[in-house]
Amino acid sequence: MKKYLSIILAAAMLLSLLAGCAAKNEKGTIATEAPTEAPTEAEVIETVPATEAPAAVEALPKLMVMSGPTGVGAAKLMADNETDEWPVIASAEVVADNEAVKNALINGEADIAAVATNMAATLCNKTDGALQVMTVNTLGVLYILEKGDSVQSMADLEGKTVYATGQSANPEYILNHLLTENGVEPANVDIQWMTAQEVIAKMTTEEAAICMLPVPAATTVMMKDAGIRQAISLSEEWDKLGNGALAQGCIVVRTAFLEENPNVVASFLKAYEKSINYMNDEANREDAAALVAQYGITANAQIAAKAIPTCNLTFITGQEMKDILVQFFDVMYQANPASIGGAMPADEFYYGVG
Repeated sequence: MKKYLSIILAAAMLLSLLAGCAAKNEKGTIATEAPTEAPTEAEVIETVPATEAPAAVEALPKLMVMSGPTGVGAAKLMADNETDEWPVIASAEVVADNEAVKNALINGEADIAAVATNMAATLCNKTDGALQVMTVNTLGVLYILEKGDSVQSMADLEGKTVYATGQSANPEYILNHLLTENGVEPANVDIQWMTAQEVIAKMTTEEAAICMLPVPAATTVMMKDAGIRQAISLSEEWDKLGNGALAQGCIVVRTAFLEENPNVVASFLKAYEKSINYMNDEANREDAAALVAQYGITANAQIAAKAIPTCNLTFITGQEMKDILVQFFDVMYQANPASIGGAMPADEFYYGVG
């Protein structure tokens, strides 16, 4: 608008100059032509070529990611953002608490975040579409671990105690669904919900302990105790049921921020895809692991180096993303509507899908 006003003022000054220094006739007297009216603002704007119109200044997003697998893919993006001439985020924060991410998105303290897929759906339903999902970034990352050799299948968990993380989140709903589909009532398994640190302590101090953990926590406990083995991959068990991909993590954006800053969001997605590709490339494993540790996404680089290959990092957008999530959400809804906020997300939830 300042540019337009400058043009108007310049036009007005020119007209004044012409009026004061009007062309003289051959006798040297001032011509008495009727003064020309100054052009209106609309008329001036119409004369400005479209290519000259100033682009709107868009704000950079505040990024928040969870420590653990959903946050791993952003490590390279965060590192690049500190040195790039044209940054794609204003700030980045790594947190360990689901509630912190949820509250930050609701309050506008975060604009883009890496979260569990069921949290994304729940927040969308609870906030009347205030969030959109932009990409699936993490597939299955859950494992049943055992100190012993008694668990070979989901059915073997019946009657046993399982230490686990993720109550009221994807892990709980996925575990219950897989138990039920394998003929085991979840109530017949003593599932004790704890923090990852508490689970690790149980696994390393008790004999014949069983747990469910995501990587990198699963990687950590196996590194601490060589007697702990991976008994079951829940991703493999999920695949056996033909339910589509086990989509556990995603990137969401606040709808209000997206509408005000569409170009910035598109730039972020390009940078995030580049980051995912870097983290997945085995040739970068050592440097990638160092970045994951640097930003506190895992405890150290050694754990990160072993965990990254099992994090199932991915970058799925558009219609493919929607198809995967709709199938996953449908399974979750049938198992427990509350797992995704009581309803299937509306079509507007899926960014980039017409």
